[in-house]
Amino acid sequence: MIDNICKFLAENFSADFASWLLGESITLTKLETSELSVEPIRADSVIFLESAGIILHLEFQTEPNKNIPFRMADYRLRLYRKFPEKEVHQVVIYLSPSRSPLVNETTFSLKELKHNFNVIRLWEQPTAIFQQYQGLLPFATLTKTNNPEETLRQVARQIDNIADRQLQSNVAASTAIISAIALDKEIIQRLLRSEIMKESPIYQDILLEGLAEGLAKGKAEGLAEAVNQIASSMLLSNISPDLIAQFTGLSPKQIQKLKKLSAKQSQSPKSPKSKR
Repeated sequence: MIDNICKFLAENFSADFASWLLGESITLTKLETSELSVEPIRADSVIFLESAGIILHLEFQTEPNKNIPFRMADYRLRLYRKFPEKEVHQVVIYLSPSRSPLVNETTFSLKELKHNFNVIRLWEQPTAIFQQYQGLLPFATLTKTNNPEETLRQVARQIDNIADRQLQSNVAASTAIISAIALDKEIIQRLLRSEIMKESPIYQDILLEGLAEGLAKGKAEGLAEAVNQIASSMLLSNISPDLIAQFTGLSPKQIQKLKKLSAKQSQSPKSPKSKR
């Protein structure tokens, strides 16, 4: 889910990411991995954004990964094969603090082959940068701050000042999910207004239903159940299957199955809820 949220933010706030990473506010469009000449290595954490002359290749990581240098070199060659004339910027963004030397690796070397790429460790980034752009607000609590809770409080005030209701709910929901890396969900629920977040299709009670807790504990069954509950809730809210697939990672077939199940349940008499 973290991967999906990061991709959502990069796609929908591409100018903010470009301002941060490229030093220039450029509106970028999503480049589908299918446009590359071979199948992607791991599409769930990779995103490509492009303009007329630039490709921005982002990879979000919550944990160190020894395969990152090879992946970046491999993708760079694929991009060159398809777009030899375009300038390519590759950035690996590590979200969670780590002392592993892997988060410092910026080079892939194989005898005569050497490839360099950029790495950003969010916990070393100035917080102020992320408070300048709406699309970067969700990452602020993961930056170089002495008080993540106070940072989230400041971000919450900025979110409250966003005039566009849909934009406001999307930023709030994304902030809640990503901030769960650094803060307890009780703090997040206290500082961010849940009624605003619930209006966003990317939230759908993720925190309140315990998805963040399921992610932290690594319980696959609980995570799958939570994702299904979120998808069902989105269906009841008449959100399109395409959006549901984008934000939950479920396949169209799985969503269709949930839709049929929800229809059957709505037609059958409701049983009284058991007390927790």
